[in-house]
Amino acid sequence: MVGATWHTDPVDLDVVRRAPLFKALDDEAASALQSEMSRSHMERGDVLFHEGDRGDTLYVIAEGKIKLGRTSPDGRENLVAILGPGEMFGELSLFDPGPRTMTATAVAETQLLGLGNDSLTAILTGRPEVSKTLLAALAQRLRRTNAHLADLVFTDVPGRVAKALLDLSERFGRPVEGGIMVSHDLTQEELAQLVGASRETVNKALADFATRGWLRLEARAVLLQDVERLKRRAR
Repeated sequence: MVGATWHTDPVDLDVVRRAPLFKALDDEAASALQSEMSRSHMERGDVLFHEGDRGDTLYVIAEGKIKLGRTSPDGRENLVAILGPGEMFGELSLFDPGPRTMTATAVAETQLLGLGNDSLTAILTGRPEVSKTLLAALAQRLRRTNAHLADLVFTDVPGRVAKALLDLSERFGRPVEGGIMVSHDLTQEELAQLVGASRETVNKALADFATRGWLRLEARAVLLQDVERLKRRAR
């Protein structure tokens, strides 16, 4: 693990409770579980683990954002997902103790809660309802992966860009005067990796959307000004 350090700042329990790991627990059990979890603090660019590393910990994001990506044999990077507060990752290590399938990197200042597999197994043994929420989360992630693969085959780059911006707005957007501000914290290159296209092609699509008045580009953020037009373009 590179860059992550132990941190003692309090976390927002309401945010953490959104994670599937906690949804089946009452307040007392959730608080007890949180007290057992390790905490780590990361700065942008810090790597939590690399593809191929041994995996034995599930993580919940309390604050910030984590990108999950893979690297092809020729060195190209593919950004699989951007996760934010209340989301969980690393749970595959519980069901399949093989090496990590992706690299996890902070794209903003981030606080994480970690739970080792031994502790997680004990929880699942005593509270089988938690297993159901974890399996539901895995199923939902599989659905999203299948949809992403279908988009790569059937949807053009501008459509994928529009869909990615809408997805980011649902999780990281906030209403402001003039639209929805989406602080995604991604560089243009990372956004291109997320939609599986070249930076030049993605920039061309963004410039076209901006010219049409559908959005306004900001530094590692975007103001969505016409969500309905973007939704139609994403279909």
